[in-house]
Amino acid sequence: MKEFLEYVARSLVDQPDAVWVEVDEEDDETVLTLGVDQGDMGRVIGRDGRIANAIRSLLRVMAARDGRHVELEIVSDAE
Repeated sequence: MKEFLEYVARSLVDQPDAVWVEVDEEDDETVLTLGVDQGDMGRVIGRDGRIANAIRSLLRVMAARDGRHVELEIVSDAE
């Protein structure tokens, strides 16, 4: 999932070198934290959050195959 998220995020942003993903696994839950450059936040989130919701949906499908629950948090490097 980490590699998939990195690939998708790097494809969307203007600063692909600034993209990072942190994985925190606990029992059957996985929390993915996606970090991007402040200027690329809009590209990753999309209008009305459509892109972010689409990414979350794909991650949920991938996690469901393994019987896991996944959450995606998107942060900027400025935080």
